[in-house]
Amino acid sequence: MSSEVPGVTDQLLHSLCDSVDGAELMRHIDAFAKWIKLSGSEGEADSLRYIQAQLVAYGFSTRTLSHDAYISLPGKSLVQVDGKTLTSITHSFSRASAAGGVTGELVHVGAGNEADFAGRDLRGCIVLVDGIATPAVARRASRAGAAGQLHISPHEHLHEMCISPVWGNPSAETFAEVPTTVVCSVLLSDGAALHDRLSRGERPSVVLQAEVDTGWRKTPILVAELDAPRAGDEAPFVLFSGHHDTWYYGVMDNGSANATMLEVARLCGAQRGRWRRGLRLCFWSGHSHGRYSGSTWYVDEHWDELDRCCVAHINVDSTGADGADILGNVGSMSELRALAAEAIQEQAGQQLAGKRMSRGADQSFNGVGLPAIFGDLSEPVPTPVGAHCWWWHTPDDLADKISEKNLVRDTRIYVHAVWRLLTDPVLPLDYAAYARDLLAELDALRKALGQRFQLDSLEASATSLRNNAARLASLAAAADDLDAARINRALMKMSRALVPVDYTSGDRFAHDPALAQPAWSTLQPLRELAATTPGSDAAQLLTVSAIRARNRVMHALRQAIEAADAVLAEAGSR
Repeated sequence: MSSEVPGVTDQLLHSLCDSVDGAELMRHIDAFAKWIKLSGSEGEADSLRYIQAQLVAYGFSTRTLSHDAYISLPGKSLVQVDGKTLTSITHSFSRASAAGGVTGELVHVGAGNEADFAGRDLRGCIVLVDGIATPAVARRASRAGAAGQLHISPHEHLHEMCISPVWGNPSAETFAEVPTTVVCSVLLSDGAALHDRLSRGERPSVVLQAEVDTGWRKTPILVAELDAPRAGDEAPFVLFSGHHDTWYYGVMDNGSANATMLEVARLCGAQRGRWRRGLRLCFWSGHSHGRYSGSTWYVDEHWDELDRCCVAHINVDSTGADGADILGNVGSMSELRALAAEAIQEQAGQQLAGKRMSRGADQSFNGVGLPAIFGDLSEPVPTPVGAHCWWWHTPDDLADKISEKNLVRDTRIYVHAVWRLLTDPVLPLDYAAYARDLLAELDALRKALGQRFQLDSLEASATSLRNNAARLASLAAAADDLDAARINRALMKMSRALVPVDYTSGDRFAHDPALAQPAWSTLQPLRELAATTPGSDAAQLLTVSAIRARNRVMHALRQAIEAADAVLAEAGSR
């Protein structure tokens, strides 16, 4: 039977969560409010030294890594309409304008969706876009040959944005995707006036000027580690990460999350004797100004170690905001959904909605196959910028926007989740839930495809995975230490096979663009096939793609089933 003493773990977990110290968290908030933390800046370095000193005091070993990152820091902007200057900002990865700026015909493209650009000659134009600047619109405008983009804020605040669709540092293969347009944003009132003039058939003269410092520079990553007792050479660890660089002072985004990381480290580190796995904290640079360059560099440089030893990734962003009282919309992968739901229910009394992980929040580890939960944990009632507080990415992100009560609540959730991943005899990874989600996706595809494409083999394999994973969970409930170690190794093998087909579209060693992804993006060719006319050239071509996608998922399912089978067979022979 398990070596755990019944009740002890639950009692200690509740005690740890109850011990989250609001005064200690706010002490960190006051510290982070002192520095503007642009990627690679002295302010960032000073703030990291503060964090490092706290972690050393908690017993963690620390090191600061320095690496080359392709960083874009926006400077001054100037938007003139018929000679009148409007309030404006430019954006990270906007093209810097030549002297005198860029001019061109102003063309309204709505929200800048694919349909808004389709069939339009926009070469040399300045596109007027409803909404904040995004990588997806920058990509469309660049591909359309536009000279500039002028975005209309959804309200009377301007939000700093990183608009590159390239995830992490650009490579020889992806550098061509870096935006080629000059990009600025203006207030809602000014943008609405421009839209009205275009609607009346007027042709205002618009000039965009942008100063943007884009190039390679050294940026830091602070890594803090504490091993579990009796750690060996291949000791497993939990990765707990959050970005450290900020727009302006960025006390909520992401100072409050860094405070949460420190409090989790303090409380969990004090009980290291009960750990079964180590804890590694990473504080990223280049999140805001390099499109996740820090976490992407880290996974590229440490891919093999992460593949062998990392059991899961927990990300934290923007905790404790005043008025951010909605917790159920945070993302989780299927296999960790139960853990996320438990932590949120027990520590905040809310129900998890079951949203997938989004394509953001330094989720650079999907190709490795790391199960992941969380990111932007707590949300306000929706604002003009969606689930973000109005001060997000503005100079108003200051200490007065943090609620100590909410910060304690959010940190308790992270203590709960991290503690269980550190201490559960068997990792709380539920691949029966994964299989059920996949079967639901396959059922929807079968209905869309009819008899046009064979899915029986995939459905049979997903059913086998569901059944084997359920049997593995039953075995785990009564596992001794030796069985637990075998099950955990199997679960890690399963994650390495299954996470990539759920959350990537290609190579495990590459990174998909920083754009929204459909669920089970591997299966996208099947969805596209369903939308074609049977027998058409498009259908024939997509059938080839769909077969290859099916093969990829089948291979992953077989690897996962074999990993579970090996443990079940060993248990059955004893």
